[in-house]
Amino acid sequence: MKTLRELYKIGKGPSSSHTMGPERACRQFKKDTPEADFYKVILYGSLSKTGEGHGTDRVIKDTLAPVNTEVVFSDEELKDLHPNTMYAIAYKEGTEIKRIRVESVGGGNVVIDGVPALTTPSTYPENSFAEINQFCKWRHISLVDYVEMNEGEEIWDFLEEVWSVMKNSVNEGITATGVLPGGLHLDRKARILMESIKDDDTAEIRELKEVCAYAYAVAEQNADNGTIVTAPTCGACGVVPAVLMYMQKEHGYTDDDIIKALAAGGIFGNLIRRNASISGAECGCQAEIGTATSMAAAAVAQLLGYSIDEAEYAAEIAMEHSLGLTCDPICGLVQIPCIERNAVAAQRAIDAARMAHILVGTRNISFDMVVRTMYETGINLSQAFRETAEGGLAKYYSRGRKLK
Repeated sequence: MKTLRELYKIGKGPSSSHTMGPERACRQFKKDTPEADFYKVILYGSLSKTGEGHGTDRVIKDTLAPVNTEVVFSDEELKDLHPNTMYAIAYKEGTEIKRIRVESVGGGNVVIDGVPALTTPSTYPENSFAEINQFCKWRHISLVDYVEMNEGEEIWDFLEEVWSVMKNSVNEGITATGVLPGGLHLDRKARILMESIKDDDTAEIRELKEVCAYAYAVAEQNADNGTIVTAPTCGACGVVPAVLMYMQKEHGYTDDDIIKALAAGGIFGNLIRRNASISGAECGCQAEIGTATSMAAAAVAQLLGYSIDEAEYAAEIAMEHSLGLTCDPICGLVQIPCIERNAVAAQRAIDAARMAHILVGTRNISFDMVVRTMYETGINLSQAFRETAEGGLAKYYSRGRKLK
């Protein structure tokens, strides 16, 4: 299993698969073809169908500039290839000099001609939670100890930076106003949610408003091309920081506590990334929001001092009740239903951790089992529900009839 540095990535929204991944591939391709005087990039599958809404063509042209670049949105269906596939072709005086096939596999990660662009060695010997759980119990260590044992002490400096960016995205988003770009005329709502908190609100209502406000803040920053952290993706970037910001502000956890929670939650995100998928184009939104909810639930368990079994159960509950979640962004924008979905998932993560604490001795489903189930569910979803904007809300929504 790879390092947490490949899970938590700092970058600009709105999509890790549709903007961060293609940007990474084009940056490398430009470096490899300095003599090129023209580029052509052909987008297929989800990259083609929702690339315009995600700004894929814009980021490709910006990355390959000042060389003139043509971006083609192809309707051709490529069999047996990842749904986020593109070809980048370099020319010199009208002659093709180099061509690569890029698969944007989620979380900003890309595979170029069958080889991962970032070929770092495995950091963790264990590749399932069952193996991790067994190892930790045998050594009498926590998940946090397990992370440091494999990553080294320097992982804490990295996660400190991750948490700093997450906090900034919350703080900037919570005060911002205006309309999000893209043509849906969607007003920012984070500030409205925060200002709706009243002194006479019950503890439950206050928690709901605050958690949702933080999730909206980060997701709206992402939709507005702001700087966020993939956790595990741009589309699901609001869940983990919302939960952790709420826990810190309301319960007084230190930054060091939060960083350790990011480590524990990251283990579950990494396992899903390795053994299934974190790509909405490959497995639907269950792979993005479902993973984020599992990570956040495990992070809460870490903060509350729960056992490894309770952390696993929290992550399992969170994913189990995200199974089948479709990815149907209206107009290909990471706005509806994505922003609201981050808020609902953040609250679900907290509830999952609480439920796990109460019922841990009664569980029947392992985390590894639910991850396999998610992947099988995802690859069998209709393509219309895997980030193509051809099904679900994306199909029935009309800009002129929002409430129909």
